[in-house]
Amino acid sequence: MTELVHRSLGLTDEELAKIIEILGREPNHLELAMYSVMWSEHCSYKSSRIHLKRFPTEADHVLVGPGENAGVIDVGDGIAIALRIESHNHPSYIEPYQGAATGVGGIIRDIFTMGARPIAIMDPLRFGPLDDARSRWIAEGVVSGISGYGNSVGVPNVGGEIVFDQTYIGNPLVNVLCVGIMPKERLVLGQASGVGNLAVLLGSTTGRDGIGGVSVLASAGFGDEEEDAEKRPSVQVGDPFEEKRLIEGCLELLDEGLVIGIQDLGGAGLACAASETASRGGVGMDFNISAVPQRESGMQPFEIMTSESQERMLAIVTPENLEQVFSICRKWEIKSSVVGKVTSSGALRIIEDFGGEVLGEVPASSLHEDAPLYQRPISKPDDMDEATADQATKLPKPEKIEDDLFDLLISPSWVTSQYDSQLFLNTVIGPGGDAAVLRLKHPTTGIDTGRGLALTTDGNHRWCAVNPRVGAAMTVAESVLNLACVGATPQALVNCLNFGNPENPVVMWQLSEAVDGMAEACHAFQLPVIGGNVSLYNESQGTNIDPTPVVGVIGLIDELTAVPPGLSWNEGDRIILLGPEANGLCGSAWAFQKGHRRGSLEMMDFDLHQRVCELTRDLVAKSLVTGLHDVSSGGLGVCAAEMAIHSGIGCTLARIPDHISFFSESPSRVLVAVNSEVIPEVEELVTQYDVPHARIGLAHGDTFTVKNLLSVSVPDLQKKWNSRLVDALDGGTAQG
Repeated sequence: MTELVHRSLGLTDEELAKIIEILGREPNHLELAMYSVMWSEHCSYKSSRIHLKRFPTEADHVLVGPGENAGVIDVGDGIAIALRIESHNHPSYIEPYQGAATGVGGIIRDIFTMGARPIAIMDPLRFGPLDDARSRWIAEGVVSGISGYGNSVGVPNVGGEIVFDQTYIGNPLVNVLCVGIMPKERLVLGQASGVGNLAVLLGSTTGRDGIGGVSVLASAGFGDEEEDAEKRPSVQVGDPFEEKRLIEGCLELLDEGLVIGIQDLGGAGLACAASETASRGGVGMDFNISAVPQRESGMQPFEIMTSESQERMLAIVTPENLEQVFSICRKWEIKSSVVGKVTSSGALRIIEDFGGEVLGEVPASSLHEDAPLYQRPISKPDDMDEATADQATKLPKPEKIEDDLFDLLISPSWVTSQYDSQLFLNTVIGPGGDAAVLRLKHPTTGIDTGRGLALTTDGNHRWCAVNPRVGAAMTVAESVLNLACVGATPQALVNCLNFGNPENPVVMWQLSEAVDGMAEACHAFQLPVIGGNVSLYNESQGTNIDPTPVVGVIGLIDELTAVPPGLSWNEGDRIILLGPEANGLCGSAWAFQKGHRRGSLEMMDFDLHQRVCELTRDLVAKSLVTGLHDVSSGGLGVCAAEMAIHSGIGCTLARIPDHISFFSESPSRVLVAVNSEVIPEVEELVTQYDVPHARIGLAHGDTFTVKNLLSVSVPDLQKKWNSRLVDALDGGTAQG
């Protein structure tokens, strides 16, 4: 019987044997259910933890690194910033609206759990191709879910990415980043302490929605439609208005100093919150399951403990402060009930009533810290050498290069127009720029510090499909350069590592290589990794997605005296390309468009890239450029076209000899627009930083012209750019 139960819960025979060894007996169904969710890939990182240890995580300004609900950095002036990124990939495939909405709700709770007020969201999204009906339906539902929850709860959405590609046809990626701000003294950790202190459950009632979501949805790929439909009850249902009350109530509890530790209830529900707070504090907990407010009748203990019902928090408070806690909860109309007591036993005991029957008893640390750690087999692809030698430069020059350019242009405005990016009135640059920019105001006084926060999220599955190590390093480098384009210096990085089935040795090779590439880049840029998420089993019908590590990087602008220049130029500006010459097409959007998915990427020159970033920051700080844009997806062609589109002004570009130079995505390059009067000053700085550069054109007129390659009107570019997504999604029809 036990054997059948443990397998149905996703535990292996070896894992059951380890549980029996820990307990010294056979586990009961409740205990098995808790181990099942806590030892899932989503909660335990059992396939990836051994690799994640290679990331650099420490720096003088890092207050909290990986392992807590969010990473936290010190940005001066008594201000701390919390940052977190998460995935809700599998739930969003099964139920797009609620899957995405609860992803937003969960990441917001991760932030205010630390004591920070959430001030911005970003959402890197990836879906199947636009010509696939289900992918369009998923995209519409996800965007509706993000906007419906984020707008209602009152946190601005300031940017992200949207990618449509065949690799995500059966497995979309819905990653969400959130940033929050707090006075340093309000920082609180998710741990219990003080024998006799109380665990108070705050927020919504507990239902059957989301039961076992982390094990049902996050530890397996997708099969046929009937199997996927059976997973729908595992998707949580969100209530943003309850979340808003929870934010305000929890922050007041923290301001009043009434909370010793606090933990949000996300993946694995109460089983996770109770065991992790106890384990982190080195204590035990008696958990009264009868005291949990329920919205459905007849719920079994294992359902109550593993439900992932949303908008719930677990706070550790002293008995002396309990009445004041209840009073603040009544003020904000938040349900609150005492569900646990901190003990010295080190055990998590699930009981009927305080002093009543013990339904389950396990060492708290065994759920949290003693999960299996797998060194899964790693093997690079059998055809790696052959694939590396297959260079994209052999692809012929397109007959009509403008058609290929049109196919690479897509405006995210259909998506971003549904998000409120101006809540709090802190947003200086919102969606559509190289990076978002927010005013940095003191969280207590509201006084503007005169400085700015910059945020960017980036990922490139094409680069990582060709070479996951170099591709991941290039992704970090792109983020650092995006921040430089708004004048910001990077401070910290979080990552969301989206990969296929970890039981496939090639997938584990991709993950290991990507971690090494990302770690190498972070060391080079002195950029600490303060948190992240690993999403595995991203596969459909046995086909794994391309490796897609996504990074979110936060930066600081020392003096935010003016809006950074952005993606435009003025009539008569000289156009200068900063950085090295283009080198190859492998991994480029154009090559993938032609079906070429192999080859090799050039190795990152970290020293040169750092100099390009420093030069770019200096040019922005000294107001020497009227516009700029980093060269990344789509190459120089898309970069220049987007600047023409945003400014409504054409250009004449020279010194672009062929389609390779036009579409290459070689790293460490920035296109800048400069008033002719300041060119001597710009070139003096270029020389000082020892950065290669070339004057390649002039901004003028209403035609986008590249000598010997193409000539197209700017209105045509704008029409293609603006209409593609709107036409494909028919204006948006999904209601979730």
